[in-house]
Amino acid sequence: MGVTMMTAEQEGPGIMTLAAETAKETQSLRNVNKFFIGGEWVKPSSTDTISVIDSGTEELFFEVAEAKAPDMDRAIAAARRAFDEGPWPRLTHAERAGYLRAFAAGLRGRAADIGAIWPRESGALQAVAGSFTRSSAETFEFYADLADTFPFEEPAVPTAGGEFGLIVREPVGVVGAIIPWNAPIALITYKIAPALLAGCTVVLKSSPEAPGVGYLFAEIAQEIGLPAGVLNVVTADREVSELLVVDPRVDKITFTGSTAAGRRIGSLCGSRIARVTLELGGKSAAVVLDDVDLGFTADALAGAECFLSGQVCSSLTRIVVPRHRHDELVDALAAAFAKVVVGSPYDPTVQMGPLAMRRQRDRVEGFIAKGLEEGATLATGGGRPKHLDRGWFVEPTVFGNVQNEATIAQEEIFGPVLSVVPAADEQDAVRIANDSIYGLNASVFTDDVDRAREVASQLRSGTVGHNGFRTDFGIAFGGFKQSGIGREGGTEGLLPFLETKTVILEGRPARYRD
Repeated sequence: MGVTMMTAEQEGPGIMTLAAETAKETQSLRNVNKFFIGGEWVKPSSTDTISVIDSGTEELFFEVAEAKAPDMDRAIAAARRAFDEGPWPRLTHAERAGYLRAFAAGLRGRAADIGAIWPRESGALQAVAGSFTRSSAETFEFYADLADTFPFEEPAVPTAGGEFGLIVREPVGVVGAIIPWNAPIALITYKIAPALLAGCTVVLKSSPEAPGVGYLFAEIAQEIGLPAGVLNVVTADREVSELLVVDPRVDKITFTGSTAAGRRIGSLCGSRIARVTLELGGKSAAVVLDDVDLGFTADALAGAECFLSGQVCSSLTRIVVPRHRHDELVDALAAAFAKVVVGSPYDPTVQMGPLAMRRQRDRVEGFIAKGLEEGATLATGGGRPKHLDRGWFVEPTVFGNVQNEATIAQEEIFGPVLSVVPAADEQDAVRIANDSIYGLNASVFTDDVDRAREVASQLRSGTVGHNGFRTDFGIAFGGFKQSGIGREGGTEGLLPFLETKTVILEGRPARYRD
């Protein structure tokens, strides 16, 4: 069954028809009733399917096959066989880099399809989908370039006997990559591009809510002639996904998702000493100092929080500000949020689309109700946009006078809701920012770069930006505390897919002789 794109007549009132017009220009995914395993599209073991709902219309978008235990077993077996017996780990890094460059070209060639699929699955703006497609292609090329520059093997001086030593970095083995629904193209890329360069084989488990891009990656893998079993793609819910985590044939799990799910995955991996990378939740703080322009600050924070409708683990959702500037900042944030245009992700004038699904909107609305119940001041938003009668839309929302102990200041909401927390002074602001189980992202707003650097050194966070939302996968991304284990992106993102081997020889190999 191919992806059936809804026509303009089916979309209903209040929704732009640009989605349908765009969809007409794209080719449908061709094999959503199958799984990509061992280099082939194979029939599932059952007839069960997963319905994917258009986040902007609440209508059925398409259906995919739901993987069961036999399907997951087959995918793992294919990846294991490809690693143990296939050519992939035995190719040179330069040879594998050629496939990565082909992947980049394939993504660019399917940009229109990504722009038609991802916004309807998760509510991302079509312009954002285009930007992510370009950056994902560039990421594949970045890792391809590392084939020539990364020290996969380098001499080392023996200290306990032997004449010649080597540090060799080899592939970790079979990788299980588990992807969430909010930004699948980027998160798939930052897992499989370094894994493939390293020489690993992969089982990619797509999100049931947003499986389309995973299928697209599988189609590209087949088109570029990736060796059989190097990339296997299935879509499964939690119970079957857990089979990937516990299987001894899988050497490493790389997971992006909630901290609650990460705790479970980490404990299962720990029980068998499997390698694991966890990119988890956040409740990231923006520390606003007393010398910065609050109009600029409000615009920067409001713009960033509308990105992916606030469905971003590293969103700056706790705004910590000196008490004497609290009211002014709340007013500025409310004014900035009130101007945000909410609507169809295919409308170029829109600044924020819907949330990904009904349960996510229910979750966000539950937190808004909790904020009111616990005594925070609602400055703007708090409801559903009145001009949109279909879709999982919610208004950008600002709360003031939030105590850092409050539920909305401590728990990840994953929606466009800001909590402004008053602080006594700079030292108190740092204390508040660090008073969280999370440590994924942070930012310091000040006109003094030296002051920003000093405060950054005190924040327990994987990234600290200055005067804006500054996460950078091109350098490295990941969290302190319960925001995760390990890093993704950049050269740091290659290391988790490598094992380090020490080799000590009684002489120099030919390639190291003068």
